[in-house]
Amino acid sequence: MAWVYLFFAIALEIGGTVSMKLSNGFTRMVPSILMIVLYILAFSSLNMALKQVPVSVAYAIWSGLGTAAIAVIGYMYFQESMTLIKAISILLIILGVLGLNLGDSGHESNRAGKSSAGNGTEIQTELAVEGNAKQRGEH
Repeated sequence: MAWVYLFFAIALEIGGTVSMKLSNGFTRMVPSILMIVLYILAFSSLNMALKQVPVSVAYAIWSGLGTAAIAVIGYMYFQESMTLIKAISILLIILGVLGLNLGDSGHESNRAGKSSAGNGTEIQTELAVEGNAKQRGEH
């Protein structure tokens, strides 16, 4: 389900960015309100995805695919320029996102085998225990 939330976050962020362009600097009411609502929903959905997807992977995918999609939308619908360098850069973004996914598939999201949804308390406790053991000369 986390990946569904992530892809919803991407779609909502793209919609928010298109609405931002259409708002014309907050001079058009409907796109301005739509932009705010879509960004709130996008960040909420991204937050839900982060319960299970590592933040480094989720944020890279969210920002990378969003950036690539907006570049294509800008070219197709807003008559923005598309140079060879831009096209290659979009391809590299997509390849980078694929690399992050493939690179993370063989490894756990953390070293101790604990859920990545934890709040860091496990790591703090482990470090405190190790520190106390070193002070007592046990390590």
